[in-house]
Amino acid sequence: MPTDASKDPHSRPSPSAAAECGCDAVPVGAKGLAPLASALAALRDSCPLMPAERVAVSDAAGRVLAEDVHAELDVPPADNSQMDGYCARVADIGDGAWLPISQRIAAGQPATPLAVASCARLFTGAEIPDGADVVVMQEEVTLREGEDGTTLAWLPGPRTHGDNIRVQGRDVSKGNRLLAAGTRLDAAALGLLCGQGASHVMVRRKVRVALFATGDELIEPGQPLKPGQIYNSNRVMLSQMLSDFGAEMVLAPLNVADTFEATRDALASAAQQADLIVTCGGVSVGEEDHVRPAIEALGSLDLWRLAIKPGKPLALGRINSPRGDVVRVVGLPGNPVSSWVGGWLFLRPLLGEMTDCTALRELKRLTVRAAFSARTAIRQDHLRVTLAPGSDGQLEAHAFPDQNSAVLSSCAGAQALAVIPPHAQLNHGDSVECLWLER
Repeated sequence: MPTDASKDPHSRPSPSAAAECGCDAVPVGAKGLAPLASALAALRDSCPLMPAERVAVSDAAGRVLAEDVHAELDVPPADNSQMDGYCARVADIGDGAWLPISQRIAAGQPATPLAVASCARLFTGAEIPDGADVVVMQEEVTLREGEDGTTLAWLPGPRTHGDNIRVQGRDVSKGNRLLAAGTRLDAAALGLLCGQGASHVMVRRKVRVALFATGDELIEPGQPLKPGQIYNSNRVMLSQMLSDFGAEMVLAPLNVADTFEATRDALASAAQQADLIVTCGGVSVGEEDHVRPAIEALGSLDLWRLAIKPGKPLALGRINSPRGDVVRVVGLPGNPVSSWVGGWLFLRPLLGEMTDCTALRELKRLTVRAAFSARTAIRQDHLRVTLAPGSDGQLEAHAFPDQNSAVLSSCAGAQALAVIPPHAQLNHGDSVECLWLER
């Protein structure tokens, strides 16, 4: 059920993504399985947008810009040399000339206008003096002492105006947009900001995520295994994925008991401090699967059961928080591969929507040649693949041999997910669309 946007000043009512993609939304409880597009539509519907906050650039790595940033300075601020050498006038060099060295200019030092029929010794990054219009690299220059004791430099010619000169504003021009809102700040973006002298920047607040797993059979690594128990690999794995996608983990408790009451109470407690709750396990139809009814007891369920593989059971919903807003809930399957694939297909775009991050909203799509064969039934499959050039140089997708949803080793080296539509027969050598897992 869509939330009331008036209760949340950061909520963004949006058109149905299902309508945009040309598919019909599938209501909860309908017979059959919902397509992937319906889940993405439910994710985006009335999705809250995180408020903006001002942070130091030194603390802004991985954050998402909340507004456009425009350049206040030219970069470089003046014409400068791109190498160690000698600057002069092209007209004075002609076909080659001995010119006296009239000044020495180091980077960071002011330059005086260049005397007529002379050259200046200068170094990488040094400002070009008025009058000079070319730089000759030092390896091409010969020096000798003149009769009057001055040092002369032989500059071979002819030369071209502007050679080896970085002109003012070549990198960044004052007034132009430096970075667009929605940009996730990587090392290069931070460098651009610092190059403008920026000490602080407006970014989206990180999405606060609560994560917990259900299952009495789960124990934490480091403890001895008892009969019937397995180690909980999903909690640390999903915590790292969420952090990689820019989220802030505010609650990652140990396992929740397999009871309806414990699951409901865990959801209610998490809603007090989180913008997003992610659960792992307990979303199927077994007697010990309590996530779906617990969501319905506290709020509403948008979608359940998808026509995808791995990850058919998926609970997408929302519950009311004590703060008066709505907290989104994503219930992932307990199988490790299903949780991992669900993180890429659902958690990443949801976090992108909540922070208005262009790069996170959608995985990049590549069409490559399949180096495997596959057949699907009623569900769209997502095979874990590596990418490598074939003998003819064309990029090929190589599928891991065991694609079972419990085989996490197929994820450790995966570079992409090969998307196989329902009711399809893919043969070796056919074209296949892949979702690139950009880390």
